[in-house]
Amino acid sequence: MFDLVPFRKRSEELLDQMTKSLNDAMDDSVFSSFNGATQPFRIDIREMDDKYVVEAELPGVTRENIDIDVDQNYLTIRARRNELQEQKDESHRIIRRERRTGEFVRRFYVENIVDDAIKATLQDGILKLEVPKREPTTAQRKRIDIE
Repeated sequence: MFDLVPFRKRSEELLDQMTKSLNDAMDDSVFSSFNGATQPFRIDIREMDDKYVVEAELPGVTRENIDIDVDQNYLTIRARRNELQEQKDESHRIIRRERRTGEFVRRFYVENIVDDAIKATLQDGILKLEVPKREPTTAQRKRIDIE
């Protein structure tokens, strides 16, 4: 059989090559500090019989900079990081100062949970949430008679 290729295939390949080159350049170690600022934090979620256990990696984030809330069946974890690294010489003149700030947000749809009983702990850069389950409610089927 003949291989049919649309005419625009060649231009798409060129665009794909350019995109790959740009991505390769951004993955270079020169830009690695910028990549970390845009990545959301990592989360593990385990389901148990009576609860969900959520563990989020938040190294260097203090408890004052973490907000957790449940609103309209969405569990939201928001973390803010303000980092300042400073180096001075013997006469206390600043030789180098670097700042990194950012806000990271993760949202999850949750259903049939007891939102009043969620427990949160922060230890060694790991935020751990215990989210108790509620017995699922099923919609009651109701028969409607036709008049």
